[in-house]
Amino acid sequence: MNLEFTLLDWSIILLYFGFLLFLSWKKSWDDQDEEEFLLSGRKMTLPAFVATLVSTFYGGILGIGEFSYQNGISTWLILGFPFYIFSALFAWLLAGKIRLNKALTLPEAVGNFYGEKAGRFSAIPIFVLVSPAPYILMLGLLFQYLTGGTGHFLLFASAVALFSVFYVSFGGFSAVIRTDMLQVTLMFVGFLILVGFAFFEFGSIATLWESVPTRFRDISGGQNVQYILVWFFIALWTFVDPSFHQRAAAAESPQTAKRGILISIVLWSAFDFLTVMSGMYGWAILGGNISEPLMVYPFLANEILPVGIKGIFFVAILATIMSTLDSYLFLSGQTLGRDLLAKAFPDMSNNRLTRISIFAAALLGILLIIIYPSVIDLWYVIGSVMIPGLLIPVLGVYLRLFTLKKQWVLPTMVISIGVSLIWLTLGTYFSAKAGSYAFAGIEPFYPGLLVSLIFWVIGRARHKDVLEETEFSKKEM
Repeated sequence: MNLEFTLLDWSIILLYFGFLLFLSWKKSWDDQDEEEFLLSGRKMTLPAFVATLVSTFYGGILGIGEFSYQNGISTWLILGFPFYIFSALFAWLLAGKIRLNKALTLPEAVGNFYGEKAGRFSAIPIFVLVSPAPYILMLGLLFQYLTGGTGHFLLFASAVALFSVFYVSFGGFSAVIRTDMLQVTLMFVGFLILVGFAFFEFGSIATLWESVPTRFRDISGGQNVQYILVWFFIALWTFVDPSFHQRAAAAESPQTAKRGILISIVLWSAFDFLTVMSGMYGWAILGGNISEPLMVYPFLANEILPVGIKGIFFVAILATIMSTLDSYLFLSGQTLGRDLLAKAFPDMSNNRLTRISIFAAALLGILLIIIYPSVIDLWYVIGSVMIPGLLIPVLGVYLRLFTLKKQWVLPTMVISIGVSLIWLTLGTYFSAKAGSYAFAGIEPFYPGLLVSLIFWVIGRARHKDVLEETEFSKKEM
């Protein structure tokens, strides 16, 4: 579908990138201490907290479009509702405790509680978990479309990723916060515009509801229970997501962290309504057989939006993706540099190591999209393999019920992740269904989680063990 883009539309996009640089500008690279660089001095206000959490959560916007175009309202059940539940539980159970913890990063919190080896190993799956690969992929595809399909998407993906590397490395977490406050506004404005124009182009939501296939109105989308449940389990990602931990740790108070997450859930649900309706309007207006479902939002915008307004919507798409890309690049960099490699380079400051590692994370993300050139697949594969091994150890840092004895932590992480990875590999090669990762009819998440639960039952620390074996004092909580 050929894009009709004018100089005015391009000017709006260039203005957006220029404004990102302006917001992230700092006079010096070296005037921040580590807490300022990584957590913005732990003084993030409620509006800033909400803006950066809401925008970071939604980076996979093209994947949401693909799913809603193909499945209708089941998008809400599978990719929305589970995350609301676990985000609310995160606010209730963890947010305040994370803010009072002295650790600057999630691997550091694991290391302080379970020992240095456990902390350093946890940095490996956490680094993979916050891979910027899905967002680099989406930006590459989007810019390939914006330029009329000239050039390979990998070149565009690399260029935009390196642009993000520059301003994130320069400004640190404060730059992420400042740019996210712009980007969350653009997100909502852009999709309000798209739904509004679709309404006048096609008809009311009631008219849309009667026009789409029956399966679009089925809350399950025709999926089996196991598939739906695995997405609920993948939503446990929230508990081990370093972006949630980072923002809770950076809030100006525990109350700010808790309230900010609850407000974010309300805003996510509103944005979900806009994105799902946009995907369904895309099916109704464009037809059910577009060549690239991942690009339904850009295709729909090209079809129904006028000059200038079209540029604003494409900026909204860019902002939605860029807000997550810059956050995940920053988290990947600090996890690789500060938490994993610092001991190997004792003469280099942690901030400098983080900056170098942000660049390395971008390169690794580019390599990963060559292997898995699908947003949904990247989410599924990364979540299914890494979450089972991280879930119990991370929860155990803050919730006594899940605390493991120190000697059980490494085996829990290594073996659970290993089992899920082996299951995924077997499912990839032996599944009869194309695109399926289930082996023997079982999704790879479940065997890894089962192993983790077995280790938890056997190696769970009792109250006396917690007091004797950990250095995590009540004062830190």
